[in-house]
Amino acid sequence: MKTAALSIQHVLAMYAGAILVPLIVGGALGLTSEQLTYLVGIDILMCGIATILQVVSNRFFGIGLPVVLGCTFTAVGPMIAIGGEYGISAIYGSILVSGLFVILISRFFGKLVRFFPPVVTGSVVTIIGITLIPVAINNMGGGQGASDFGSLSNISLAFGTLIFIIVLYRFSKGFIRSISILIGLIVGTIVAAFMGKVNFAAVSDASLFHMVQPFYFGAPTFEWSAILTMILVAMVSLVESTGVYFALGDITDRKLNENDLSKGYRAEGMAILLGGIFNAFQYTAFSQNVGLIQMTGVKSRKVIFVAGIMLVGLGFIPKIAALTTIIPTAVLGGAMIAMFGMVVSQGIKMLSNVISDSQGNSMIIACSVGMGLGVTVVPELFAQFPSSIQILTSNGIVAGSVTAIVLNIVFNMIPSRKAVRNLVEKEAS
Repeated sequence: MKTAALSIQHVLAMYAGAILVPLIVGGALGLTSEQLTYLVGIDILMCGIATILQVVSNRFFGIGLPVVLGCTFTAVGPMIAIGGEYGISAIYGSILVSGLFVILISRFFGKLVRFFPPVVTGSVVTIIGITLIPVAINNMGGGQGASDFGSLSNISLAFGTLIFIIVLYRFSKGFIRSISILIGLIVGTIVAAFMGKVNFAAVSDASLFHMVQPFYFGAPTFEWSAILTMILVAMVSLVESTGVYFALGDITDRKLNENDLSKGYRAEGMAILLGGIFNAFQYTAFSQNVGLIQMTGVKSRKVIFVAGIMLVGLGFIPKIAALTTIIPTAVLGGAMIAMFGMVVSQGIKMLSNVISDSQGNSMIIACSVGMGLGVTVVPELFAQFPSSIQILTSNGIVAGSVTAIVLNIVFNMIPSRKAVRNLVEKEAS
């Protein structure tokens, strides 16, 4: 009973993050309520499978730490952009390839991490957070194209939800604070129901049980720019997961070696690959659950394993998934401001530790964030370029990420003339 209670806490701590990604992406792509219900359900189920893959360690995959996996917010902006340009089939084609890519490089990624220091990953996370903010603002008004866009009722719901989340976050602590966004979504939806803005038809129409099916949205298609985008997202997610692995290793007094990390990366790649097959998402280690482990002091893998089983069970019950689809767009928008703002603040936090290290780092951040935001706002800037080059320039996140990687090599990996001269003089003496 105690294990079940602790497991439910972990499910609640990650639930808002898990359901928001399919709701945001599905809403942006104009999915029907039935399709959205499936998307939420399969995502919850795959979060459980991804978590189990990590917890159950063997010779080939699984890091064997009490780590919870969920869909990464880093992928939200890219998936919306890919879906808008190439269709939903290209999203899952690129997720499939990125999953295979992660599995293939899992053995060597520890050596590739040097190309993704905090100045690069921090810049990428900041760019992604900034480019997501317009999505949240549109939803606060009721959703792009809504007949009542910007109405007083929508604005009131959005800001009311946001203010409630802020107040709850400010005056609570521990577990309640960790699920403040989930509580905000529930309270906002209840208020919206009294305003007549909640339609329960999706819940009544949903079945009690369903079987998942591969390629629910059709056969995947493959576009180079989409594939490159999702591979970059996967690489950034692996770097974020590495930080979580080491944090949990420290908490559980376990020293991680290169083989442990490789098995962790391989499990993450398998989860992404399965996400592509069953039309879910890319997955990464959830840091909010690390905070919960620190707070409770319970480090048992059994608790996380049971949480994974719970998530799998919930994924087979469409009525529970349908409950999340009735959340009004304006309520989602209010919560999204907090969620996406936290993505930006996480990026800034990562950058704050390195921006003062050198003037080169300041230039890397300035150019990569500027390029990422600029291409997002003016996507037609490189429209005259050859299609082979547009792979790197058609998407603000890719353009900003590539800029950060290249400039990091220029400023931090290629030795300066002075450094080379000093090295030669040192060897000569």
